[in-house]
Amino acid sequence: MQATTQIDAAAAKAAGMDPGRLEQLANSLHLQYVTAGKLPHLRLLVSREERVLLSHISGIARAGGEPLQPDSLFRIASMTKPITSVAFMMLVEQGLVALDDPVTNILPEFENLSVGLGREALKQPMRMIDLLRHTSGLTYGLQRQTAIDAEYRRLSLDEFQQKRSSADFVAALSQLPLEFSPGERWNYSVATDVLGVIVERLSSLDLASFFDRHIFQPLGMSDTFFELPEDKVDRMTDAWQLGPDERLSLYDRGARSGWRRNLRFRSGGGGLISTAHDYHRFARMLLRGGELDGVRLLKAETVAAMHANHLPGAGDLAQHSSSMFSEADYAGIGFGLGFATDLRTGEYFWGGVFSTFFFIDPREKIIGLLMTQHLPSNVYPIRRQLRDAVRGAIVTRFG
Repeated sequence: MQATTQIDAAAAKAAGMDPGRLEQLANSLHLQYVTAGKLPHLRLLVSREERVLLSHISGIARAGGEPLQPDSLFRIASMTKPITSVAFMMLVEQGLVALDDPVTNILPEFENLSVGLGREALKQPMRMIDLLRHTSGLTYGLQRQTAIDAEYRRLSLDEFQQKRSSADFVAALSQLPLEFSPGERWNYSVATDVLGVIVERLSSLDLASFFDRHIFQPLGMSDTFFELPEDKVDRMTDAWQLGPDERLSLYDRGARSGWRRNLRFRSGGGGLISTAHDYHRFARMLLRGGELDGVRLLKAETVAAMHANHLPGAGDLAQHSSSMFSEADYAGIGFGLGFATDLRTGEYFWGGVFSTFFFIDPREKIIGLLMTQHLPSNVYPIRRQLRDAVRGAIVTRFG
C-alpha cells in the first residue's frame, strides 16, 4: 500500500536526531499495521524544537480507496480532554474558579451525590481537581465492571453525540451513585465532560464557542471543531472498528458521518474533530509553556503544573487505578491536570478511543503525533512503539 514519508534530514541532524531511525520508524509502523491490514491508514508527525522532522502518510482515508491526505480530518475522541483541561485552567488563571473548589459551587445538581449501591455519604466533597485528574468517583459505562457502569451504558452517558443538553447530562449523572468517594482512587470517566459543562457555566458560552473564540482562533486551529462543516465533508476519514472475528468493519462513514449533526451537548471528553497540523499547533503551545506565535493562553507555571503528577502520594496508576480501560499503561505512569505523565521520562501524553495519540517530551523538546481511525485503541502497542522509537532516534540529549 502506498506510503509517503518525508524526512527533513538536515533539520533532524541539526536537532540532534538520527534521520535514518526516524525513517525506519515510519516504514516499520507502515508495514506492521497498514500493509498488514491492522489499521486502515496512518498519519505520523514528529518534531523537535517545533521543527517537523518526520511526516508520514499511508493507507486509505475511506473504504472506497481514497488515499489519506495531509489535511484529512480525524475524530480525536479523548484527545479532546487536554483541550477542555486547558480551557478550564484558563478560567483558573482568570480567578473564576480554583482547583480546590467543590464542584457543587458550579453544579448544584451534585449536592446529593452518594457512593455505591448502598448510597453511602461522600467522605469528602468532589473538587475541581478530581475532575481534572479522574479521581472524582465518576465512571464510564465501557469499564464494564460494576452495576453503576451498567447504568451509564443504559443511559448512554458515554456516547460522543448525545441528544441531551448539557443540563440534562448533569441531571442524569446526579441521579447515579459514584464508584468511590472523591480522591480515593483513579477511574477513567466522564469527568472531563462534566468539566466542559463547568467551562460553559463559568464563561456563559457553549463549549464550541469557548474553544473557537479562546483557543482555536488564537492558535490558528481552523480545522478543529465539534460539528463537521459541509464544505469539509470530503476531507473526513471513515472510522473502522475491530470485530469479534478480528476483521475491520465500518463504524462511521466520513461522507455520512454522525459528526455532521448539530447537537445540544458538546462532549468535552471526546467530541472533537481535528487534523495532524492543528493538533501539532496545540501541542506546540503546550511545549512552549502556554504560548504560540505571540499568543499566550496559559502561564508557563500553569502548564508545568498540568503535566506534573497529581495522584495522591505522588503514586502511579498501578497503585491508584480501578479502571478496566483507559488511554494509558499504569505502571510508572502518573496523572496530572488533563494528561498522563511518565514518571521516568517526564513525557506527558494522551490518546483517543479511535487510536489517535500524542506525546510531548518537555526535556527533549519533542512532539510525537499519531492519527488513525481504529476502534478500540487498546488492541495494538503502536503508541508505545512510537514513543520508544522516537526516543531511540535521539542522538543529542537536551534533558
